[in-house]
This record gives sequence, structure tokens and C-alpha cells, in this order.
Amino acid sequence: MNPVFKIFILPIIAAELSSCSSFGKGVIEAVMEKQQAVDTRLCEVWGKSFSGIMPFLDHQKGKMKVLMVHGVGDHLPGYSTQFIEKLAKELELPVMSAQYKNITLTDPLDATKNLGNLRINRLLSRDRSKELMFYELTWSVITAKQKEVLAYDNSGEYSFRRAEINDLMKKFSNDTGPDPIIYLGDSREEILVSFTQSFCWMTKSNWENLPNDVTQVCSFNENSVTTNIHNDQYAFISHSLGSRIAIDGMQRIASLLDNRNDYKDNSAQSIELVDALKDKEIPIYMMSNQLPMLQLGRKLPDVSNQKAAYCQPQGERYDQRMLAKTSIIAFSDPNDLLSYAVPRGFVEKYLDSRLCIDVTNININVATIFDAFGLGKLANPINAHIGYDTDDRVIALIAKGIGNNMASSIVNDRCRWIDTID
Repeated sequence: MNPVFKIFILPIIAAELSSCSSFGKGVIEAVMEKQQAVDTRLCEVWGKSFSGIMPFLDHQKGKMKVLMVHGVGDHLPGYSTQFIEKLAKELELPVMSAQYKNITLTDPLDATKNLGNLRINRLLSRDRSKELMFYELTWSVITAKQKEVLAYDNSGEYSFRRAEINDLMKKFSNDTGPDPIIYLGDSREEILVSFTQSFCWMTKSNWENLPNDVTQVCSFNENSVTTNIHNDQYAFISHSLGSRIAIDGMQRIASLLDNRNDYKDNSAQSIELVDALKDKEIPIYMMSNQLPMLQLGRKLPDVSNQKAAYCQPQGERYDQRMLAKTSIIAFSDPNDLLSYAVPRGFVEKYLDSRLCIDVTNININVATIFDAFGLGKLANPINAHIGYDTDDRVIALIAKGIGNNMASSIVNDRCRWIDTID
């Protein structure tokens, strides 16, 4: 039985059984195991079909490059290891580079800043005909310093006064709660520079040419970058706050390149680089999507409610788009207290029209729902928030999509697809 689930349910069970000692531990666990034996967890996909990563792995046509951006809370490099291994298995990429490559990110305008770590892994098929380059961004070092103001609350001087479970929940709150607040302040720019630098490193072509164990600035000002952007395929995978970072980060990159004369490191010299991005379709797989909540208190984008003008070939501002298409695939567990579906009309009003965004909402139970002995249905909200990147259906949807002939059997068998039309 899941240990976190025990934390929430065992006190309830104990109270119910206190007057009936004949119910032993074995009976309780037998009931729990029976409930877990039949997996009836929800999986509903609302939107157009999508292909996932699989079709783009043939590196003869360019490289498939994926960037993972974590959400709230302190993270260490390597946090995506389990996800990478499950994704590699689903994509049939059993060959992995013997060592990761690590780059300490810094600001092009201030090389003394530590803006996090970019860890790069290379995955291949046995015959080397398929390749995936996986980039893991760890940006939490930027906010960790500011969260030290709450360190006293985690010390023994205060924590011992709390009940054990409440103390665990308070420490979790102190670790994760401040990050969205900090992101709205001065640190937002540093986090977006970290994302921009990560994407810049993605535009470099070959594994062999990437540096390792260095603190180094990446520049878009290389002749090969435009060619690589044309040839390579890109995707982002994000969790919670990472989804907002990915959206804001792409807007920042497009703005910098479009106003390259104002960019102080003079990193983008060619209009061809801007045009290359305008022809790209980049999906963002958002786990525990929080875009609606993180929109609170923010100004509306400079350009909104103008998707047809920017994203249709016949539109009057089509040549001013940032990307050809941004596909948002938003995974939300209804029992995740910090996740939200993207409602109809949200994109048009609150997200930049120049990104040409389409949304597919996926309602999926990543946490198991239990019958709490007649007291009602229960799903652990913590599992519902952190369980996306280990759920086989989520992995399969990212890898092979839905509504196509490569879709995984677990998706075809366990997920209901509602196709939508304009």
C-alpha cells in the first residue's frame, strides 16, 4: 500500500474500527488490494489527434530534442531519471550515453550568475537509426536563496511543536508555495534567461560538439543555428510552474530574436533565424497544468484575440507570427488540487496570439481513488500532483500520441478520445 496514502487514510480507518477489534490488519489490506486490482482510473482526451515524439526519431531527417522543465520545489539534477527510462522503453530506445553532459547556465550579460543546470542525455535504438536528445533543466537554484527566509520554520525550534503529519505538510508547503510568488517578482527574468539558454543549447547540432562540466554562455549567433532549427524537431515537457515558464520563455526568445538589434550580446544577426522559428511546430506536454491559476495578477499579453490574423496563411499578420503552431497537451488529474484544465476561450484571451496555440485537454487520474470504508471516495492529493511522470498512460501519450496508427495499446484500451473540430 502506498505509504503516503497510509498517512491520509489510516487515522480514518483506526477511528472507524476502534469499536470493532475483530477487524484485523489483514482484512484492511485485503480490501485495499482488491480496490487496486481493477484499475478504472479516468483517462479522457479532449482535442485533435496528435502524434507524440515517436515519428520524429529518425535522425536522418534531423534530431528530435526534448527539454524538461520542472515545477515548484527544490530539485536536483537527475530528477527526470525515472521518466527518461520509462520514455526510452516506450520509444524502444534501449541504448543510452554512458555519461550525462552537464552545463551550468549563466547570464550572457552577467557571467557571475548561476542560473541552474542543464543535463543532456542521448538515447538511441540498437541499430542507431533512431535518436532522442533529452535536455533536463534544473532552475530551482535561482529561487532557493530567497526561500531561505522560511528556513527557520523548518528547524527543530518550531517543527517539533507540530503533529508529525502536519509538520511534513508544512515543510512541503514551505518548499513549494513560495516559487509562484517569487516568479512574479524580480527572479522571473533570471528563470526565463535560464530557459532561453537551455533552448539555445538545444539548437546546437551534435552530441559530440556539446561541452561538459562547464559554466558557459550559449549564443544564437552561429551560422549552423538556423539550419538546425529548420531540420531538428523540438518539444517541451513541463510540470506545474514549468508550464508557465515554457510559454513565457518562448515569447521571450521570439521577442529577443525579432528585436535582435536591442539584444546587448548581439546574439542574433540574421532574419533567417526568425523565419526559421516561424515555420516550427513545437508541442508542450504540460503535466499538472497551472496556466489559469498562474494567470492571476498578470497583465494581458500585448497581442490577444487575434489568432486568425497571425496563424492563418491568409491572415493579415501571418508574417508576424512567432511559431507556426504551439500544441499544448495539458494533463490534469481532477484530484490534483494545483492543476487546471485549459478552458475554452482562455487561450484567445490570456495567451499571445502570435504563438498560434492549440489545446488538447487530458483528464486523467494518476492517483488511485479508494473507497474509504463508506466514508466517501478518496484520492491522495499529493500523489495526484506528482504522479504524472511515472504514469504509463501519460508516458505513452507523450511518446506515441492518440488517434494515429502508432498509438500505444494502453492508450487505445484505457483512454477515451473525444475528437474536436473547429
